[in-house]
Amino acid sequence: MSITATELKQNLGKYLLLSVNEDIYITRNGKTIAKLTNPNQNRVEVAKSLFGILPIDADIEESRKERLDSK
Repeated sequence: MSITATELKQNLGKYLLLSVNEDIYITRNGKTIAKLTNPNQNRVEVAKSLFGILPIDADIEESRKERLDSK
């Protein structure tokens, strides 16, 4: 979503709430000058991308042992 700096000033609370789910690009004189974003969103996206990578029967202790044995 793209909004003007004036619009942001007039409705800051609204755009803070919206920034939880989407990036808000702030413009001045038609040029993007800033981005309002959720600082935790990147972490959530990374975590979501990791689901399904490990097999269901994966064992962390066994993996550690294998890694140490390979050194």
